Amino acid sequence: MPKPTKGPRLGGSPTHQRLMLRNLASQLFEHGKITTTETKARRVQPLAEKLITKAKRGDLHSRRLVMKSITDQGVVARLFDEIAPGFAEREGGYTRITKIGPRKGDNAPMAIIELVSESVEESRASKAKATGKKAKPQAAPAAEKASEDAEVEAAAEEAPAAEADAAEATEE
Repeated sequence: MPKPTKGPRLGGSPTHQRLMLRNLASQLFEHGKITTTETKARRVQPLAEKLITKAKRGDLHSRRLVMKSITDQGVVARLFDEIAPGFAEREGGYTRITKIGPRKGDNAPMAIIELVSESVEESRASKAKATGKKAKPQAAPAAEKASEDAEVEAAAEEAPAAEADAAEATEE
């Protein structure tokens, strides 16, 4: 469990921080990505991921739990109808934080937090490509194994036929 912060939180009271993070999560779900400071992005990421996990369940209880944090019904509807089904096969890691450099006015470190749009297989392949390792292949489906077996059997049947043709040619 993360250690709770002591003292002023993001320049305000705990209540103000909670409201800011809920607004950031709401904007993230509404727009798909937002630009904010690194600190705020790191603080909103766990909240957003928990809300997406609740939305993946899709039942009324989870919708009511999400509505405690996000009060805009349009954003909640988008979260349950569009965003959560897109992450059905993903077990976590729904958001990505990318650092973009300092802000011009006060030199605060800025970051973009966005919803991950690629599938799990694509992200594994790109990660393996970046590290230079070969991606681990997933278990081959039964249809692929059946087609491979059929190819092996066809090759085995062709080999005796080719030998028989070669034997006939030598007899003549």
